[in-house]
Amino acid sequence: MTSDRRGLAPRKQPRQVRAELTRERILDAAAHVFGEYGYAAGTTNRIAERARVSIGSLYQYYPNKDAILAELVTRHLDTGRAAVMRHQGEELPRSLEEVLRLFVRVAVDNHLDDPQLLRVMAEQGPRSPELLGKVAAYEAERLVCTRDLLERHPEARVADTGMAARLVVTTIELVVHKVSAEPDRVDLGRFEDELVAMLHRYLAGPPDDRSEGRPGLDAP
Repeated sequence: MTSDRRGLAPRKQPRQVRAELTRERILDAAAHVFGEYGYAAGTTNRIAERARVSIGSLYQYYPNKDAILAELVTRHLDTGRAAVMRHQGEELPRSLEEVLRLFVRVAVDNHLDDPQLLRVMAEQGPRSPELLGKVAAYEAERLVCTRDLLERHPEARVADTGMAARLVVTTIELVVHKVSAEPDRVDLGRFEDELVAMLHRYLAGPPDDRSEGRPGLDAP
């Protein structure tokens, strides 16, 4: 996958409603094509045919399928961020367990795409500086918000809220993505319950005094 920013940038930014609708058709078609055929066989010709546009029209918007996939990854990230920010702007549940359930559910909802498409985005997705910067900024936002929550919440009993926030954010993102991208679907209700229970036991359990109770630490 190329990381050349010129090869990943869209060629045409829609200024009219009709052009925006055409771009959305191309992106939606690409999501279906990549999900059905995979990345290697998901050609621009197949995308154009699914979108019901000429291949020339497609190339007016995107120079290649790398750029289309980059746009899909960006849209996936932006959708997830918007959902998180929307819930953070509302009053959160009082219970720490219900707050964690909200975090997990938002992540699950953002990963309800076709498993094959999720794998394509994870394995074939672009690594441009712009996209990596967007990922880093999005993660930093979530880390700050989660750390602030843990510092304020009376049920949170972890000593290192910064490390705990990193573990919670990373665990939810990676585990939800891994499970959602598997070809065999799991019971999402049971998965949500177990992931929430695991995180809640970690955050609300007794503080872990790492200097006591471990064999060998006091040995000369």
